[in-house]
Amino acid sequence: MKKGILIVTIGLFGVIFSGCEKFLNVDPPYTQDAENFFETKEDYERALVGAYDLLQGSFLSLWIGEIASDNSIAGGESVNDSQGLHQIDAMSHGAVNNELRNIFRWNYAGITRVNYIMENKDKIDFPGKGELIAEARFLRAYYYFELVKFFGGVPLIIDKRIGIEEARNIPRSPASEVYAQIEDDLIFAASVLPWTSSVKGKASKGAALALLGKAYLYQGKYSEAANTLNEVKNSGVYALISDYEQLFSVSNENNSETVFDIEYSGLEGGSYGCLICLEGNAAPGFHGIRQYNGPVYGDGNSYNLPTQDLYNAFNSSDPRRGHSVLDIEAFIAAQPNPESISYAIGAGGHTGYYNNKYIKRQGEIGLPDNDLTSPVNYRVIRYADVLLMLAEANFQLGNQSTAQQLVNSIRSRAGIQGIPVNSLNVIYNERRFELSGEGHRFFDLVRTGQASTKISGFLPGKHELFPIPQVEIDLAGGTWSQNPGY
Repeated sequence: MKKGILIVTIGLFGVIFSGCEKFLNVDPPYTQDAENFFETKEDYERALVGAYDLLQGSFLSLWIGEIASDNSIAGGESVNDSQGLHQIDAMSHGAVNNELRNIFRWNYAGITRVNYIMENKDKIDFPGKGELIAEARFLRAYYYFELVKFFGGVPLIIDKRIGIEEARNIPRSPASEVYAQIEDDLIFAASVLPWTSSVKGKASKGAALALLGKAYLYQGKYSEAANTLNEVKNSGVYALISDYEQLFSVSNENNSETVFDIEYSGLEGGSYGCLICLEGNAAPGFHGIRQYNGPVYGDGNSYNLPTQDLYNAFNSSDPRRGHSVLDIEAFIAAQPNPESISYAIGAGGHTGYYNNKYIKRQGEIGLPDNDLTSPVNYRVIRYADVLLMLAEANFQLGNQSTAQQLVNSIRSRAGIQGIPVNSLNVIYNERRFELSGEGHRFFDLVRTGQASTKISGFLPGKHELFPIPQVEIDLAGGTWSQNPGY
């Protein structure tokens, strides 16, 4: 990596006044503000684009969701390159961690942009306004869901922007209250949004229901999860595609398995100085093979490297292993001229494996710096995830045969035999095989109570949550309590 990760400050306090700066720039400056904005339908649409824009930071959630688990190590150029990721990998992270602060800031920046819309939602009427508000509320639910799964209870700010003094007097809300707001936003969004949209990447009824089902599952509300996820399944809108290998290619984006993804473009360059400013997906370039020279793939930064434990967990007959985890030496040996292929090993760690779902490939490379401008979309929720969540909820409710049918539909698509689903562990393992490399593993291990036995260095009672960034506590006047153990 060339310059390290240096991010502009847009945290909870930083976004109070600047949360809309990027997408509301006007010429001349200082002539447009909340008092004379939101005068046209186009103003609301511009604001909504700004609210979507913070989804670009999803690559960091993907990284941490894998690196904090038994699926990946941090990797990279050295242990001093993106130290926060290496701390998370070692379970030695504390309240001073750039990556965790970015998760906190970026999601609150997204919430602030949504609240800016909601604060002004009644200024004018126009056709399609209901759907626009529903999309905004979906986005707020998404950002709060990211926050609550990382940090637990967080300050809950709804339908308004706040000033500095008010921000210092807002306490952390309990996680139950944050989840209640997530549910409320998603129930509203699902009641208004259509099942499909002509615009790629927009929130839909299916996306709202799927995220709502996931929020229920995380809370152990299995009946609500099953009912909600069943609605997605019974809609007939989604289906598993036949070829697992094509799930993550640019050419096959927005297929029938896509419930919600984050759209990226390879047409706009960027820099390491502001990763949240990128329009391309940083993950594939960072996951790329360091100084690689050969066919199929492109060179990259060798981050988020799958572990031997993940590779060994797969049955050798499961084609998802190769589609998910690239064994670099086996790949090179299988090429016509292996002696002509070369790559380097980063000092941040090496396993011999690379994330084969989100990796830089020839033919999928954006503009310079192409480490940062991949056009590969991030699949936030795909239909296979919905079916596995539905299987889990059904098993918890005693519907074992339904759970088995759902799990084996996933295995059938992969081209492998069905298995008896006689325990929750079968479902949990299937989630690992199907979804590895996609950012779900750590949170699955935590919510299912497996983390302490699967993650080296994990301390029960501490590492279920990440620490609230200390700088945010300080900015709040020291009134927020820190999570246990930090």
